[in-house]
Amino acid sequence: MHLMERDKLPLERRLRQEILFARERVYRFAQPTPIERLLLPNAESGPEIWVKREDLSSVKSYKWRGACNCMAQLSPEQRARGVVTASAGNHAQGVALAARTLGIFARIHMPRSTPKVKQNAVRLHGGEFVQILLTGDSYDDAVMAAREDERTSGAVYVHAYDDLQVMAGQGTLADEVVLSGHGPFDVAYLQIGGGGMASASADWLKTYWPDIQIIGVEGVGQASMKAAIEAGKPVELHDLDIFCDGTAVRKAGALPFEICRELLDQIVTVTNAEVSSAIRVLWETLRCISEPSGAMGLAAVIKDQAVLAGKKVLIVITGANIDFLQLGLIAQSEGSGSAAARTLRVRIPERPGAMLALLDSCFAGLNIADFQYGLHHAAEAWPTFTVTSDHAAMLSALPERLKANGYEWEDLAGAVDVAFRAIPLRSDLLRHPVFLRLDFYERPGALHDFLSRLIRDRASLCYFNYRQSGERIGRALIGLDFDSAESRSAFLNTLPEQGEGYRFCKSLDEATTARMIA
Repeated sequence: MHLMERDKLPLERRLRQEILFARERVYRFAQPTPIERLLLPNAESGPEIWVKREDLSSVKSYKWRGACNCMAQLSPEQRARGVVTASAGNHAQGVALAARTLGIFARIHMPRSTPKVKQNAVRLHGGEFVQILLTGDSYDDAVMAAREDERTSGAVYVHAYDDLQVMAGQGTLADEVVLSGHGPFDVAYLQIGGGGMASASADWLKTYWPDIQIIGVEGVGQASMKAAIEAGKPVELHDLDIFCDGTAVRKAGALPFEICRELLDQIVTVTNAEVSSAIRVLWETLRCISEPSGAMGLAAVIKDQAVLAGKKVLIVITGANIDFLQLGLIAQSEGSGSAAARTLRVRIPERPGAMLALLDSCFAGLNIADFQYGLHHAAEAWPTFTVTSDHAAMLSALPERLKANGYEWEDLAGAVDVAFRAIPLRSDLLRHPVFLRLDFYERPGALHDFLSRLIRDRASLCYFNYRQSGERIGRALIGLDFDSAESRSAFLNTLPEQGEGYRFCKSLDEATTARMIA
């Protein structure tokens, strides 16, 4: 068909034709990625989940497909002018791969906050054919700079998603799903940033499996396609959550919007906590370390699994380009644990033995994942706990247990002071304090046993800072306050450095103690 005739076709049909042509181009640059089965833990009656592993591509995301397909079609004159683009990481690596393979010089504008690991990956794939320009503090700043570069230099702008050739390249991942022999699927959950991958994949999957349900997945704080569909046109989000940085797009693409509003059956949103939990599931089942946006599809499936029982479900792990430091934050974040969790603080009298009485009466059978407390009132204490359990019913029953034992409490889910571990401690209320570093063996009840065996009725707990890390050894910083210097000395003289249930316990030196209570 002549090019001008193709341009007159409906957008969905044009995109399908371009995906066919892209099939002939993209495998010059990289190889197809596998599709494999994922079994959710403790979900025998749940959906049958299949995962498209775009994280295993040469650039660790699907973005190479669109960039390579687009740049492979540039004319000799356009190649000589070079290309320019803006990216927070994944698209940049795709452009770099294409630039080096095709011998085209590329200038890539990235936000100044782009992690070094992503900058280094771009240089690795592009070599001497790429130049990274760190511009502004956000992706939007980088886009503005890249567009100005395009205007002044004459370089060809390679859009990350709002381009038919880029979209067609992304659609080849759906083509591989169709050709895999694992279909047809009942439902596909496709994450959305600008919408290029979701629109192309939806178009291709519905072509071969008309009855498939396509669910778009967006982060709660970055749902630009949802906003566009509600408004009837792409609109710019005022605030943008960037935890899932690969999908953090303020405004949906115009071309993807036209297709998504016709082909998406539904859009669901997921929270950062749900995404963190899905990242953990991917690690525990597939030993896959996904970037946050790569796990959004699974997060939505886990959220919807009650209505997906017996259905065959497709998800895409869109990428694995995650900064190493972010892994620690995700592992410690609310929702990343495999068990149900609840964060609350409880009012108890400020006297020796009160904390243990609370643990004995209300927290039996629960795992304490986080414990924060600092003395700040002479008569009452408000320790903060994050407790987990494999049995959600036990957590649900906790408020009644607290009420039955006469404790006042409040829910602290999402509290900023808890997240940043702002633990108050009034030094003027201390008499004869001592601070201990405690390393204990992580097992149910270990912390309680230590407090009960060594501290009960001998001192008041004035400080506690503990967070479960996933190691076999738990580490806590504990403050005790004694009635007299003599009782403090007697305690320290009889405290063994090692003992049953704990590996190490030692008081802090005088200088450190002075800093703690200054």
